Amino acid sequence: MEMGNQHPSISRLQEIQKEVKSIEQQVLGFSGLSDDKNYKKLERILTKQLFEIDSVDTEGKGDIQQARKRAAQETERLLKELEQNANHPHRLEIQNIFEEAQALVKEKVVPFYSGGNCVTDEFEEGIQDVILRLTHVKTGGKVSLRKARYHTLTKICAVQEIIENCTKRQPSLPLSEDAHPSVAKINSVMCEVNKTRGTLIALLMGVNNKETCRHLSCVLSGLMADLDALDVCGRTEIRNYRKEVVEDINQLLRYLDLEEEADTTYAFDLGQNHSILKIEKVLKRMREIKTELLQAQNPPELYLSAKTELQGLIGQLDEVSLEKNPCIREARRRAVIEVQTLITYIDLKEALEKRKLLACEEHPSHKAVWDVLGNLSEIQGEVLSFDGNRTDKNYIRLEELLTKQLLTLDAVDPQGEEKCKAARKQAVKLAQNILSYLDLKSDEWEY
Repeated sequence: MEMGNQHPSISRLQEIQKEVKSIEQQVLGFSGLSDDKNYKKLERILTKQLFEIDSVDTEGKGDIQQARKRAAQETERLLKELEQNANHPHRLEIQNIFEEAQALVKEKVVPFYSGGNCVTDEFEEGIQDVILRLTHVKTGGKVSLRKARYHTLTKICAVQEIIENCTKRQPSLPLSEDAHPSVAKINSVMCEVNKTRGTLIALLMGVNNKETCRHLSCVLSGLMADLDALDVCGRTEIRNYRKEVVEDINQLLRYLDLEEEADTTYAFDLGQNHSILKIEKVLKRMREIKTELLQAQNPPELYLSAKTELQGLIGQLDEVSLEKNPCIREARRRAVIEVQTLITYIDLKEALEKRKLLACEEHPSHKAVWDVLGNLSEIQGEVLSFDGNRTDKNYIRLEELLTKQLLTLDAVDPQGEEKCKAARKQAVKLAQNILSYLDLKSDEWEY
């Protein structure tokens, strides 16, 4: 139907749908909680559009009724998506972990408010544990969860970095006020900057509702202006002292822009990150080598060349820049485990091949351990090929097989044979590593 002849009700529905479509990406990417201002704003807009759709007169015409139904369904879909984003179990998990970090800051970072630099080991360990747990939160590739995890990590890592920078301060500073009249002013500004650190940490962690980014930015900019106005009379040591305090202020100002920067650069989406692409390239080659080994008619011919190349891949992973991003660190850690597991598989296969060539008497307990190692080699081949989750029947079967081998090893009596004790210990460690690798492959983690 030409636009000029289109029914006014259809035209109105199209206008409403266009308005709904205009906020779709905001809804799909919403990474907050249901009590956030932006959540309430989006919910209000969508609810209003539903009322508008409902008020459109269909005049009993089937085509208009269908158009109104479709418009309502699309708006309701977005409302449901908004609600699911805010209440997703993994989003709530991120929030719970963040609240633990908030409690740590409230309890342990009191010295920052008085300009001190004493932070307990307990706080540093606690923050590191929080960061590690956040990197393990699964996103399933969902944009809203990736954003929420990235924003939370960014804030907590910033706090960690602010504290580290403060505790690494040169012990020779501040300078004595006898050196020059300007030193007193620089010392005064440095004290204010130290106090601002505590305020910034509280602001980043959401434990200070009285302060705003805008006001803190104005305070820091004012301190910067005070320093710029000082006459240091060409004294190098005083100029360097002022320069260091200026650099501190600039760093704190950059922390204020963290969240906005994360949104504008899409830094939360690591799919196109240079370091992640390098890791993916290594994993792709590792999988090709794995396929060649598992499908080869005569695998021993490939062992030496495969191990050499895999060691090279480990070297490439060591060179990957972490960019101070815990998620990249976790992605690299997992990639290293993938490659090392394949190297271990080849090592065991080689050892079993060499043992076939040795025709000598051996202790029954030692032979029992080698029999288990032979079984573990076969199971490890299956684990390397496994591609599923923990609800799969094959996962449960492999887990049971590995547990059975551990029980068999536990029943082996070394009878005082040191060689057998060492072999059994290595076999137990191998079985446990294969179990851990099976868990890692099946936990559905995504950066």
